[in-house]
Amino acid sequence: MSAANLDVCLNGRMVRDDRARIAHDDAGFLHAVGLFETMAARHGRVFRVDAHIARLAESAEELGIPVEPDRLRLQAAVQRTLDHNRLESARVRLTVTAGRLSLLSSPAGNPAPLTSLVVATPPTMYEPSRFDQGIMVTVTPSAANPFDPTCGHKTLAYWHRLQTLRQAAAVGADESIWLTISNHLASGSVSNVFLVRGGTLLTPFARGEEMQGALRAAVLPGITRAAVIEIAEAMSLPVQRRMLDVNDLLDADEIFLTNSSWHLLPVTRVEKKTIADGKPGPISRRLRAALLELIERETANAAGG
Repeated sequence: MSAANLDVCLNGRMVRDDRARIAHDDAGFLHAVGLFETMAARHGRVFRVDAHIARLAESAEELGIPVEPDRLRLQAAVQRTLDHNRLESARVRLTVTAGRLSLLSSPAGNPAPLTSLVVATPPTMYEPSRFDQGIMVTVTPSAANPFDPTCGHKTLAYWHRLQTLRQAAAVGADESIWLTISNHLASGSVSNVFLVRGGTLLTPFARGEEMQGALRAAVLPGITRAAVIEIAEAMSLPVQRRMLDVNDLLDADEIFLTNSSWHLLPVTRVEKKTIADGKPGPISRRLRAALLELIERETANAAGG
């Protein structure tokens, strides 16, 4: 089945992509009241799908989005979409909105039926040189705000993130790094960020990891990020979650980014500043190889039943 003929799963039913319709008064369309997850599939199985859907459900609860995501039903919809389209490797997006909900008149404690959409497409293919040679990133003037309750969540209000990514692409960069309003390192526009210094892996606090009494972290707790930390700790590589600033970024021995699409992507330039010797470092390469092996092993085992 070609990419142009792939079907989608809308509210639990498989439909042709050109026949998928939502109501004009859907809260996701009108007010961006919704969440999404982008996932990677291998061997016809999504890597850590349960963690993705758990994060979505936790965000819905924390943000007060008046829906009750059925985790098992959403997980089944993801798998059904892959099986129906006979996709072994795929990029999968799950979108959940508050549905046809009047935010002014819906009675409290009575969740409305949600709208759910699963779209699976062939995975994005990146040039091998990006991983072999590393990429350039910019630092965006936009700032992540810990006082914004939606920061650290994957809400549908995503245009500002994509806008900074487009601005980075306009100057030949592949990603843009965000600082917080206090000038601390946050993340990429669509990724989590890691630094290596003196053999230690450093990463900003993510939502839920804050020190007691600190402001909430304006950083998404990435699923791939968590897998990389897990791998590093298994390798006895020291890992520190901490407050970092732009000087930490520029003075790092290595930098890499993680997300569910490119998995682990080395950074060798921050605008005009070359990082170390301008080549992906040994820890980045080692962690990327181990991450790809983990994804392969877990998805293959899941496919084998």
